[in-house]
Amino acid sequence: QVQLVESGGGLVQPGGSLRLSCAASGSIFSINTMGWYRQVPGKERELVAVITSGGSTKHADSVKGRFTISRDNAKNTVYLQMNSLKPEDTAVYYCNYYSRGMNYWGKGTQVTVSS
Repeated sequence: QVQLVESGGGLVQPGGSLRLSCAASGSIFSINTMGWYRQVPGKERELVAVITSGGSTKHADSVKGRFTISRDNAKNTVYLQMNSLKPEDTAVYYCNYYSRGMNYWGKGTQVTVSS
């Protein structure tokens, strides 16, 4: 089992920044992929960004140039730096851990971009 604890969400004005963190604990394998997904009511959960334990990253086109995913393998923690936030970035952001065919999700953290 893997437990994921997210933090860093909140209310921010358009153009502002937030940094999300997700700490993983439990049966962590050294080779894994962690990432962030988001979901708004009535829509499917969508990929925001993922990063492998080797440091390879993928960002959704909608956030390229504004969001940056990173990780600290020693702390089993993944981060999402979100800059130039837009109202359409408003969603619940979920942390994800994937390894050896096993998929785990955090409980989610709300990000609201509004003036």
